[in-house]
Amino acid sequence: MLGQTVGGRYQILTQLGRGGFGTTFVAQDMQRPGNPQCVVKQFKPLANDPYTLNAAKRFFDLEAAILEMLGKHDQIPQLLAHFAENEEFFLVQEFIPGHDLKQELPPYSDKLTESAVIQLLKDLLAVLAFVHQNHVIHRDIKPENIRRRESDGKIVLIDFGAVKQVSTQMTSTSGQTSFTVAIGTPGYMPSEQANSNPHLSSDIYAVGIIAILALTGINPAAGSHSLPRNPATGEIDWRNKVKVSPQFASILDKMVRYDFRQRYPTAESVLQALEMLDKAPLTKLQQSLPKRFVMGLGITVAVAVGVIILSQLKINTTNFLNYAAQGVKINYPENWSVQATPNAVTQDIVTFLSPKQSDADQFPEILTIRVEPLSSTLDESKDLFIREVKNTIDDAQIESSHETTLANKRANQLVFTGKSDTGRLKSLQVWTLQNDNAYIITYTANLEDYQKFLPIVEKMIQSFVIE
Repeated sequence: MLGQTVGGRYQILTQLGRGGFGTTFVAQDMQRPGNPQCVVKQFKPLANDPYTLNAAKRFFDLEAAILEMLGKHDQIPQLLAHFAENEEFFLVQEFIPGHDLKQELPPYSDKLTESAVIQLLKDLLAVLAFVHQNHVIHRDIKPENIRRRESDGKIVLIDFGAVKQVSTQMTSTSGQTSFTVAIGTPGYMPSEQANSNPHLSSDIYAVGIIAILALTGINPAAGSHSLPRNPATGEIDWRNKVKVSPQFASILDKMVRYDFRQRYPTAESVLQALEMLDKAPLTKLQQSLPKRFVMGLGITVAVAVGVIILSQLKINTTNFLNYAAQGVKINYPENWSVQATPNAVTQDIVTFLSPKQSDADQFPEILTIRVEPLSSTLDESKDLFIREVKNTIDDAQIESSHETTLANKRANQLVFTGKSDTGRLKSLQVWTLQNDNAYIITYTANLEDYQKFLPIVEKMIQSFVIE
């Protein structure tokens, strides 16, 4: 192809890449002033019978129209032309001087810091949000398909996957069209996409995998040396490979869930969660304990923002009020504060805080409730909880672990301590499972105050009901 002219005007200069779906070239447009460079993508249908060619032409025209619409975004290459020639299909797109994102990631570069990864996600998701708003799935997000534009350093999203199906489809004489292979790249492609059933959240999975690669340096496509999965849940075990804030880890966990229905549905929803990280700065308490576990295995330590302050009574009050929402009920002391608005980042549905004991009291005792999907047995979940405590809490010490009851169901209980900036904190965590959900109650206090509030907390836990 080198030196040839296609479409009557695009002279092929060099080959950029070749894969199972087609070949990509750098060309120059011989009919524009200055002969500017462009990218030419060549696709060859699997068969050249009339049925396959006609179906491929219709599909190619449809996908080209979508690419032309998406190219109106400044960070997506413009479609310059599309045409068929000699039973092959060609796309001509804007050439983006710069480099692929893979040059900024391991093993080509050092691992990125948490703040750098967050910024990278925001940059990438802002472009992907435009794509999702137009109901388009990229299908092949990976570092090689993300360009860093030389002129302004912005992210440019390239090489949309849907059009590649021109090279994979077969059409029968009855007009039935089928595709012979799933579009995507192993390691970045979730299970539903591998089964040719992609969703918008399939793109979210791929973006999350890129973030984990940037943080850990582990190649997701390295076979047996790639990211390990938890055998009990099927989820990716990555948290013990790198130290990041629990809030950000929770977002990444949700991005790469095995079940597409449990991920963020669109790029915009991930951006909203990332923005909340900026709006809720970490306190010393939040820095010392994780806000959320993988698959709901969280040590939840929430900051009381916009709490409803009740009258300040004595700590040993026996007056209890009732909270009922989000499918649960619990009694709580009337002199405790309540944050009843669900937290979109941690997914806590409610937080209760003890009254301030004195002006010197800088740490309210906290009890949180969270409900999260968990496909596991109660016995299996114990090991998951303990492992997560040890991986995410500084100097974590498990004091006890045993079976108990919660909401008249079998439950597990953990008591553990961890290091904070101001001393040691102690937590009691109780959870039970129902309908593939984990119902988790976590109580956290300063070590010296833990026992003082424990009787009240036990009454609260005893009153807990799952509706």
